[in-house]
Amino acid sequence: MDSSFEHRRGTATVTLRRADGSLLDLADVVVEQRRHAVALGGIGFDLVALAAARAGLGTSAPGAGDGETGDVFGGSGPEAAADLVDLWLGVFDTATLPFYWAGFEPVPGRPDTARLLAAARWFRERDVAVKGHPLVWHTLAPDWLRELPDDRLEATVRARVGREAADFAGLVSTWDAVNEAVIMPVFANEQHENGITRLCRRLGRVETVRLAFEEARAADPAATLVLNDFDMSPAYDRLVEEVLDAGVQVDAIGLQSHMHQGYWGEERTLEVLERFARHGLPLHLTETTLLSGALMPPDVEDLNDHRVDSWPSTPEGEERQADEVVRHYRTLMSHPSVEAVTYWGLTDRGAWLGAPAGLVRADGSPKPAYDALRSLVRGEWWLPPTTLRTDEHGRVRVSGWAGGYAVSSGGASATFDLPAGASELEVAVEVGGG
Repeated sequence: MDSSFEHRRGTATVTLRRADGSLLDLADVVVEQRRHAVALGGIGFDLVALAAARAGLGTSAPGAGDGETGDVFGGSGPEAAADLVDLWLGVFDTATLPFYWAGFEPVPGRPDTARLLAAARWFRERDVAVKGHPLVWHTLAPDWLRELPDDRLEATVRARVGREAADFAGLVSTWDAVNEAVIMPVFANEQHENGITRLCRRLGRVETVRLAFEEARAADPAATLVLNDFDMSPAYDRLVEEVLDAGVQVDAIGLQSHMHQGYWGEERTLEVLERFARHGLPLHLTETTLLSGALMPPDVEDLNDHRVDSWPSTPEGEERQADEVVRHYRTLMSHPSVEAVTYWGLTDRGAWLGAPAGLVRADGSPKPAYDALRSLVRGEWWLPPTTLRTDEHGRVRVSGWAGGYAVSSGGASATFDLPAGASELEVAVEVGGG
């Protein structure tokens, strides 16, 4: 067993009782893992339309024009969704849903709340945790927002944050409260300046972050709020420090890792993790991609500027991707500050920038990277259904990766959490008949 993952594992003595309170002694029970303590997620964009349709809702946001469904930056569309369900659930336990404002509310006062609520409920019914992305971001701010005067602009942004956090409380447990604040006030890659950039330039980065976090916190105090960015330079490091020094309560630091120009490698990955871990907050790897085809040229500064007519997955690229996915996840799990990893796209169909970044090909067949990741997170790092026998005191010893577990006997079952590092923890679980 790899000792670099010992901080991810736990051992507990689980005491089992029948419904009448008597010990379930000298009995065979089945123990199995249900989820990891660390969130191992993917974007759920592909399945929004499917969930909405099953709830009797449309596939597009109210008032959206062609191509403006809210399922942007990755998402294959409803026609392929049914074939992706089992593949998605086979490797992920946390879904990121799209709240890009331009698609979510293309017409003022007509937000896409019903469809996204249906999607969030669909995932929660399958024991999948749900994250929302993002609440405040300059990219894909709606056009109508920039027409507002400064006072109405700020009030509208505040209302938007509070509305979504309140409407999805109890379903969405984590939000990217602010996305890419480092570049936000100086963003210029658009024909007309968006409203969020204008607001951030007026308030400053720190106060814009404060606005988003305080409004979201007031609307849903239980939610985990993430400050997220693609900029791994010292500029983001300084912003985190400034935000924390200003008294803004940040729950986790989000680190994007779109590796379209090549795998970071273990050394760089650990350097980034260690640098941001110094702030004492959990680290969420919010947007991870690795390609199974040609890499983007290294001189491209803004990944959005690289556009090609065709970007196929190749056999050689697929073998490289499988190797790099395993290496990357092993590296991330070796660092104790990492509490969440989200892979940005299950399938190549509709992938961001058209890149072959998915774990599944456009035709729906799994790539080697899918099988490799599944073998890791639902194989090597997983306790499958395992028969154990209780002792005369109704106890069984359970060892495995920290997370949620289930135990069953005689047709009855119960759940318990296995924390990391526990060695003599007593967990009393009621299971079995009276």
